[in-house]
Amino acid sequence: MEPLRLVLLYVHLIGFALLLGGSIAQYASGVLRINPAMLWGAGIQLLSGLGLAAPLRDGDEPSPAKLLTKLLIALAIFVMVFFSRKRDAVNRGHFLGIIVLTLANAAVAVFWR
Repeated sequence: MEPLRLVLLYVHLIGFALLLGGSIAQYASGVLRINPAMLWGAGIQLLSGLGLAAPLRDGDEPSPAKLLTKLLIALAIFVMVFFSRKRDAVNRGHFLGIIVLTLANAAVAVFWR
């Protein structure tokens, strides 16, 4: 099961790169809108995160509180991205919220032991 977990982790990191990279690139362009990289990244993050939450390790499972926290943040990001994807412009606070939540989700993954 370890190879499957590593593939899921790799895909999860690609989703993170798409979401954060797409967000930063869009923010730097000056036009605050949801781009396809952000939408794909949010979807990949959510689906691969669900796969990573499955009990694939030998007794070294993350705490349920950590998994629930990450799931709630990932759902919030996905909802914020999905329902704003067709707008010509997104509110600056909404857009920055996506970036902050993305970074917060990564911080939970790294620092919560």
